[in-house]
Amino acid sequence: MSQYAHPETLVDTQWLSKHLDDSNIRIIEIDMSPEAYNNGHIPGSIFWHATALQKPDFSINLVPTAIEELLANSGIGNDTTVVAVHGSFAATSGCIFWLLKVFGHSDVRILNGGRPKWIQDGYTLTTETTIVTPTNYQVKSLDDSLRISLVEVQKSLDKSDRVLLDVRTPQEYFGELFMMNPPQENERGGHIPSAVNLYYELAHNDDGTFKSVTELAKIFREKGITPDKLIIPYCAVGARSGHIWFILKYLLGYPKVKNYDGSWNAWSRLPNLPVEK
Repeated sequence: MSQYAHPETLVDTQWLSKHLDDSNIRIIEIDMSPEAYNNGHIPGSIFWHATALQKPDFSINLVPTAIEELLANSGIGNDTTVVAVHGSFAATSGCIFWLLKVFGHSDVRILNGGRPKWIQDGYTLTTETTIVTPTNYQVKSLDDSLRISLVEVQKSLDKSDRVLLDVRTPQEYFGELFMMNPPQENERGGHIPSAVNLYYELAHNDDGTFKSVTELAKIFREKGITPDKLIIPYCAVGARSGHIWFILKYLLGYPKVKNYDGSWNAWSRLPNLPVEK
């Protein structure tokens, strides 16, 4: 992992196994359902449902008081080392990383390969309840430099110095699916005009770990996604694009990456905005 631009943002299963008892570390397991966690989880970890990061309209929750409450109730202080661990959906770890950085949390790390890698490497799971002592978390000012507004995305269409990067499945990109289902009623399928499609899972090995710097660089460069340009990833609701934001910025060291967290959920619902299929 030392080849990555910021290797300190990743931990492997061996490192985590040696730091389970560190009082200043909080392990967050995040998934679409608590079932797997309840059947056995990493000792000392707590569970976040993926929807804990969203508002009812599926947009990412960027309300400071909501994030303060979530982190405080999770026993996370401003100086806590947070280790994000994905379950069945790899993008959740990168999304947590992006969201906490937006609110200025200093030490966030990702378990390379997530929960599946922990199990594959033979480490112990437990069903013991993790005891959490709430904190008084204080978020910093929202760092808007890590995200991009809808207005700025509109201004980025067909700009040669910018890449709109759609990291959804090809079926979503071509308009066959709206999120995970075919478009219904007033839902519009397709993609933002001029956007390049690169499915986010292509950045991972078969065991869920991140591909090497050489492999990642090749994957992105072949699509014209180069460090000299402003890269604007988006997906359906901002989670997969937040994950790609992490890969580009912290693993490859791209200097100009902004997550469009409004993503297709926002763009497609505005009838005056153009859509391609």
